[in-house]
Amino acid sequence: MKPQDIVAGKSSLWIFGYGSLVWKPDFKYKRSKIGYIKGYKRRFWHGDNFHRGDDEMPGRVVTLIEEDDACTWGVAFEVTGSQVEESLKYLNVREAVRGGYLTRVVEFFPRGTNQSPVQALVYIATPDNPIYLGPASTEEIAAQIGVCKGKSGHNIEYLLRLAEFMRVSCPDVDDPHLFSIEAAVHTTMRPILLAG
Repeated sequence: MKPQDIVAGKSSLWIFGYGSLVWKPDFKYKRSKIGYIKGYKRRFWHGDNFHRGDDEMPGRVVTLIEEDDACTWGVAFEVTGSQVEESLKYLNVREAVRGGYLTRVVEFFPRGTNQSPVQALVYIATPDNPIYLGPASTEEIAAQIGVCKGKSGHNIEYLLRLAEFMRVSCPDVDDPHLFSIEAAVHTTMRPILLAG
């Protein structure tokens, strides 16, 4: 499904972010809400050969994997008027062209009482993508994240900022995949930092 098909005739759109968009949307929006989507789990299974790695050493970034009982927390951004076209144009390059992500529409549930769910656009990488890396052990993912760097910075920064977002914005939510990789990176990097 193409974003332009989703927004045809709409004057506003919600866009759900669960990776770098939670701390760096880089597009104008009317408002944002923290919340979650159901039926997906966040995993560091997608390769990144632009923002957080390169062709020789692709970084690892998150994508969503379908799982009935799962939910993923993040931020939804409402864009309105000219922001709709501007944000989709920007995200098409950032997420689709450079990242290889596809778009889907999901139901987003804002945190808090008396909040109605909204339909939101989300970018997801699938195993069909040539830079999709798939599952690996926590230690393997951490080791790869520890050494990769791309045009947007070190892969470690991506991991740490996402973990920080979850701790600060969603303190009651456990994300064992994210936090176990963060702990493994700290364990791996500690001797290097102490030696320096």
